[in-house]
Amino acid sequence: MRKTGRGRLLFLLGALLLAAALLAGCGGYQGSVETPAPTPTPTPTETPPPVETPEPLPYANPLTGEGLTEDISGQRPVAIMLNNLKKATPQLGVSQADIIYEVLAEGGITRMLALYQSVDGVGEIGSVRSARDYYVSLALGHDAVFLHAGGSPGAYTAIRDWGVTALDCVNGPYEGTLFWRDPERRKTMGLEHSVLTSGQVIQELLPTYSRVTLTHADGFAEPLTFAEDGTPAGGEPADTLSVRFSSYKTGVFTYDGESGQYLVSQYDAPYVDGNTGEQVGVTNVLVLFTDVANIPGDTSGRISVRTTGEGEGYFACGGKYIDILWHKDSHDSPMTYTTAGGEPLTLGVGPSYINVVSKSAEVTVQ
Repeated sequence: MRKTGRGRLLFLLGALLLAAALLAGCGGYQGSVETPAPTPTPTPTETPPPVETPEPLPYANPLTGEGLTEDISGQRPVAIMLNNLKKATPQLGVSQADIIYEVLAEGGITRMLALYQSVDGVGEIGSVRSARDYYVSLALGHDAVFLHAGGSPGAYTAIRDWGVTALDCVNGPYEGTLFWRDPERRKTMGLEHSVLTSGQVIQELLPTYSRVTLTHADGFAEPLTFAEDGTPAGGEPADTLSVRFSSYKTGVFTYDGESGQYLVSQYDAPYVDGNTGEQVGVTNVLVLFTDVANIPGDTSGRISVRTTGEGEGYFACGGKYIDILWHKDSHDSPMTYTTAGGEPLTLGVGPSYINVVSKSAEVTVQ
């Protein structure tokens, strides 16, 4: 049957209503719809900050191997004679020394020679005491400016004949300026134990002395070599070294693993710096055996100590020790060290304490 125009309109309207009903039925569906789980956002992994390795300092102290921001290797060190009589302790300024030499003097006592590549920041130093020729030889091997208060006839001969730059409190124009006598020490210890100097005074006055050259001559170089860890390979345990100079003086060096240093004792007590009250500690301990003898006819009982040629010894660092050999070609030559097998000795970075003793000295290592 053919639909009329009105009929077609009704037919289309009905179709639209049916479609709308169907769409409404779909929108009212109450069944469950599975919703996919959200993808978790990954937690970023925290990257630890990079460890900053400090840049190595460009220069080093030639007596200790410690890093420096400026080159002072061409600068002459200062070597100072120190009293070590028990009644004159505590010494001052010893904890800041780069090298300490200890050697017998007459009567079984010892004296020290303290070396400073720089005295910048060093407080009072002393008490300053008289020289002997073998101390002069040790100082000259470093091309040091030598400070002392008096000396034996042999010391004055050595200073003159070897061309040593020596500044003397007793027989020179330096008392009251470069040196002075501490009134409290003079009162409690005696006149001969009262001479002091200081890092600041040395820095101020040495440049004003026309006879003092402050830099090394061309060609001079300290022969010491260093490593951050100077523990000798193949070394034997050395937690404690005891060095008996005489019935009067024994030095004891006890290894402290926390600091990596040997703590020094003498006279059955810690060896302290009177400026700080703290016990002196060193990285390297050396014992050098040599010839020691009484000087024939010397009414003061002075001795001779051989500082040239060669000899045997011990080296301790990092709680271990080995046998070594020492060499010094002449009084103006530096002291050098090798292993027993002849290889150059490497020291640990830090200060050194060098005991120069008789071949018959009692040295125990534990």
